[in-house]
Amino acid sequence: MLCYRAFADEPGQSEIILDRLAGHWVLSGKLRGRETTHDISADWTLNHGYLRIHEISREKKPSGEAAYEAIVFIAYNPRTEDYTCLWLDSTSNEGLNAQGIGHAKRSGNSLPFVFRDADGQLSFENTFLYDPASDSWKWILDNVEAEKRKPFGRVTLARLAARDKSLPTKAEQKGPPKARE
Repeated sequence: MLCYRAFADEPGQSEIILDRLAGHWVLSGKLRGRETTHDISADWTLNHGYLRIHEISREKKPSGEAAYEAIVFIAYNPRTEDYTCLWLDSTSNEGLNAQGIGHAKRSGNSLPFVFRDADGQLSFENTFLYDPASDSWKWILDNVEAEKRKPFGRVTLARLAARDKSLPTKAEQKGPPKARE
């Protein structure tokens, strides 16, 4: 089942929404009540079977490393007409389980991904909402507990202009080398 899409011929019409997410973006807005800015690069991989998103915060830890980093894979299954999202991030190494996988059915320009806890209860929602007029995305992130939503984040992804597409390298993100004492 995982290999089904990788061997298909061409992307289907329902993947067009994912094509709109491919590219380089700046994410800005609030996460956990704090203003934040992240750089995002999204590209197709594995024979156009998965959209890979690399997200890295501009905020730094005291060590100089990014405060947050994620690698996300999104795939479309034409047989079931749903989208699957595997979200791996630097907050823990527990993303390779059922709780790290979200599912969405497309609704217009929206992909409302739902993530469930170990008991199968809805625990998190991340709705990707594309705005064709501005060629931008909104991500609406909510924790869900006992069917009550609590906002986790409200962010916007703005496409980088062609001249701004060179994202900082890891060395540039860490800043200049520290002087020896």
